[in-house]
Amino acid sequence: MRTIIKWEFSHLHPATQMTKVNMPGQRPPLSELLAHHRLLQGLPPEVALHLCLDAQTMQANAGQILFNEGDEARYCLLVDSGQVEILRYSQNGDERVFNVFEPGQMVAEAAMFMPHGRYPMCARAKGAARVYKLSRSSLQEACRRWPELAMNMMAGLSSALYAQVNKVDWISASSAAERLANYLLNLQARQGENIQLPLNQRQLAAHLGIRAETLSRLFTDWQARGYVSGKRSDWQVHDQAHLRRLASPAQRSF
Repeated sequence: MRTIIKWEFSHLHPATQMTKVNMPGQRPPLSELLAHHRLLQGLPPEVALHLCLDAQTMQANAGQILFNEGDEARYCLLVDSGQVEILRYSQNGDERVFNVFEPGQMVAEAAMFMPHGRYPMCARAKGAARVYKLSRSSLQEACRRWPELAMNMMAGLSSALYAQVNKVDWISASSAAERLANYLLNLQARQGENIQLPLNQRQLAAHLGIRAETLSRLFTDWQARGYVSGKRSDWQVHDQAHLRRLASPAQRSF
């Protein structure tokens, strides 16, 4: 029986240095993380090993930019630890955070197939983070060799597009209270009873398409009424029924 050795690649040396990482007590190697990713579900292990060939690791500090909007899109990211936020800056310098990626999630895979070959947003470490950089060329070659991977990517990108269409429709037709209720309920479904806001209140207001003053008034009013409690980024929902009534128009049958 053939033994397959799993490798991780360090970003510290231009001439890629291979180091064995399947020692006891260490993090799972990249090939193992990839094998459990939704894009590779049901695919042969050779796909993950192919993506590992020229991969690199990067340990980022809080606030470190991983790539800028307009940079050449040479790699996508797989988050190993910490969080990575995707954002854009307006002409007056204000920033808008579009998403926060958790460990096990892939960042900017769609940019690997964009005709202009550039990143459409910035990526920044939210706190200390460790990521794997998967090259554009390896991902494209894997899609050509294993069409099932390309189909999985199309399904994922289609789901993301559908979610964005629903979000635009929801924001254009909903009130500030309805948007906040839906956001908090979705966070609670993922995180449990204690909610940790991944965005500060200014960023959250921009994400929901409302004024920061409106968001602050909503939190203050809901606390006074006993719907929620908390401060800064730590919150709890006490009246789910009320928030569900507010958020009900956002729920779709498919």
